[in-house]
Amino acid sequence: MTMQIEMNNLSLKYKSNYALKEINCQLNGQGIYGLIGRNGAGKTSLLSMLASFQEPTSGTLTIDGETPFENAKIMQQVNFIFNKDYTDETDNVSQLLKWVSQYRPHFDSKYADYLVQKFRLPMKKSVKKLSKGMQAAVNVTIGLASRAPITIFDEAYNGMDAPTREIFYEELLEEQARFPRMMILSTHLVSEMEHLFDEVLFLHKGKLILQEEFEAVTSKGTAVTGPAEDVDLFVQEKKQLNTKSLGHLKSVMIYGELSDSEREKAQANGLELGPISLQDLFIHLTEEEE
Repeated sequence: MTMQIEMNNLSLKYKSNYALKEINCQLNGQGIYGLIGRNGAGKTSLLSMLASFQEPTSGTLTIDGETPFENAKIMQQVNFIFNKDYTDETDNVSQLLKWVSQYRPHFDSKYADYLVQKFRLPMKKSVKKLSKGMQAAVNVTIGLASRAPITIFDEAYNGMDAPTREIFYEELLEEQARFPRMMILSTHLVSEMEHLFDEVLFLHKGKLILQEEFEAVTSKGTAVTGPAEDVDLFVQEKKQLNTKSLGHLKSVMIYGELSDSEREKAQANGLELGPISLQDLFIHLTEEEE
């Protein structure tokens, strides 16, 4: 099932402070979207509105042309997975999954059982007595097995160790290939997750500062390295993100596409051009306004 999200001048205000200000964007169809921002950037605020947990202060948010807040038809198609507090949860893992299956129309119990084995979850153990890592694995199992057309993971890896996170990433990609849908992953830890994203959105201080396909974003960043004077001459009219110097050598990270003639000129001048990671771009694009 293909769904569309549209936000127009979307804002959320707590008393006198804006958590989000005038967000304009569209998310169209199936794919894995990376919602990237530092702590406090507004990621959870934005996702909570998508999940109908709260209403916008101003602007509009629609899912398939309808307002999602208190809209039972739309809410059933959106699954928001976040780090829940299970302190008062009385069910064990088996009971919790059975309860969820009754309220999620696309829930696949066989796939849930497979994930339980994969994550080595103790089915008869009370959820509140599980470690934080195992509780995160329960959340991820619910998110993947529910197969909601819009599936949201808000920093769902918190508490997981590295091997468990790898299982999550592998299952996410395999599940997306089997049952394509819109998946939104929020994170401030970019380096180990960037290979998952089809499209990325950068949030900074409540504002959307970038939305592009992953390959388009990373192709715009280039590290230019060589003799300092030659590098300075080459990058003088470019958007410079970061500079490192070592003796007479210099490396400058720039943002902006290079033409074929510019690349040829760089090569002719003995300059080395290399890619930069999504994390590098994220760090320096959000540092600009600090």
